Amino acid sequence: MPDTPASATPASSGERPQLLRALLAAADALCAGQQIPKPCLLMVATPIGNLADVGLRTLAWLQHCDLVAAEDTRAAQRLLRAWGLDLPLLRADRHREQAAAQSVLAELQAGRRVAFVSDAGTPAIRDPGALLARCARAAGFPVLALPGPSAVTAALSASGLELDDGYVFAGYVPASEGRRRDFLAGALGCSRTLVCFETPHRIETTLQELLRLAPQRQLLLAKELTKQFETYVDGDPSAVLQWLRADPRHAHGEFVLVIAPQPGASAERALSPQARQWALRLARELPASRACALAAEMSGAPRRELYDWLLRQPGLRDADADADADEPPQR
Repeated sequence: MPDTPASATPASSGERPQLLRALLAAADALCAGQQIPKPCLLMVATPIGNLADVGLRTLAWLQHCDLVAAEDTRAAQRLLRAWGLDLPLLRADRHREQAAAQSVLAELQAGRRVAFVSDAGTPAIRDPGALLARCARAAGFPVLALPGPSAVTAALSASGLELDDGYVFAGYVPASEGRRRDFLAGALGCSRTLVCFETPHRIETTLQELLRLAPQRQLLLAKELTKQFETYVDGDPSAVLQWLRADPRHAHGEFVLVIAPQPGASAERALSPQARQWALRLARELPASRACALAAEMSGAPRRELYDWLLRQPGLRDADADADADEPPQR
């Protein structure tokens, strides 16, 4: 049985309000040096399962908001009550986001601070929120982010995969058979790690398709992140599929699938002609490492592969190559 933190011992009903007041006061004091614009829209990341994952800065700033716009007002209410907060709520799910945007703009025009929370995780990452942020910015109001939990970065950090060249987040695996097949075929040819979400009733089908397309590819399946039955399973598609089928309960919950990049993907295939052209041109004026950092930023090309390719080019000045011989690309 996993160890339980000593701090998890429940407080008595009399102690709890006092502890919450002390925690909120401490959070407020820690953030006292940062000014919160008024009016403004705050995009607030919320726990993806465990309410204890809420950030102290989030608690501090929520105390100074006038309204919380929420994808799911019930989930928002649970979070607020758990931490002793009481704020008016406005429904702003995907079906009502356009109408909610007008209400939020009216609040901002009245000089108020509004927080937006999706039902879990970071707003606008496969959740509503982008429209609200876009409308507020277009109207000239500040839009700030309160970073926090994200299933994408949680799964990546536990995967053990090298992410120096970045990763691709692709949202949910498509539901239809044809689109799912094309999606996975494209994902398996990617030179970067790919992260996607999958539902309980489709996870087995997706793993079967991965087994057919790339039986040796390494995967990480993360289930119920931060929740009671949080589980990580890694291996090739056959091993992960075997785990899934071992117990009907394994298919319950929410899944994040991390797919390792294509092994041995050549630098020539990963680098676009435009990325190479920019790197060569920039290297005429800058050290190779700096030239590659800028070219990679503009083109989206993997910096390490671009840097290795550039050092092999005969047009690169000997002095630049020598100066950069022991210097990795800037990150």
